[in-house]
Amino acid sequence: MAGWTTHEGEAVVLDRRDVDTDQLIPARFMSASRAEGYGRFLLHDLREDDADFPLDRHPGASMLVAGPNFGCGSSREAAVYALVDAGIRVVVAESFADIFAGNAVNNGLLPVATPEAAALRAAIGQGAVPARVDLASRRLSVAGQELNFALSETAQAKLMNGWDDIDLTRAHAGDIRNFRDRRKADHAWAWPSA
Repeated sequence: MAGWTTHEGEAVVLDRRDVDTDQLIPARFMSASRAEGYGRFLLHDLREDDADFPLDRHPGASMLVAGPNFGCGSSREAAVYALVDAGIRVVVAESFADIFAGNAVNNGLLPVATPEAAALRAAIGQGAVPARVDLASRRLSVAGQELNFALSETAQAKLMNGWDDIDLTRAHAGDIRNFRDRRKADHAWAWPSA
């Protein structure tokens, strides 16, 4: 996965709370090959029931501003795949399920948790507005509003470098080797003889 530092696109509102992973991608679609992409299944059932669904009105949107508790439910990583495959790079909400937020970062999707999400939803309304995110400064610009967001250094490094947990571990390979060698030298009795 490619890393990124800034993103510019259009933001739309998904004015729902508790959007769970089964809503993001219903289980019946997960038998499809990931190579074909999951984007066409994103929010399938909600879209089918709403002829005026925001992502259908604004198919080029790359940022969702949603309600609290986004990504709740199961640990279904395919929910993040569906968002990313549909072109979504950023989701803003008051809060996220922890597992969803971790899966998002590991797949290049930025979850921005902020109490300002409700004000952003109100400012955007039913349209689509230009939005910009800068990971280095941890700054979001949308609907004429500028706000800083919290992001751990680890999540920032993963997103900017295109890393998942394995890549992050590999980035510390030298430190890991040094620790192993020091440990072996200091505690030779703990290592099995060859």
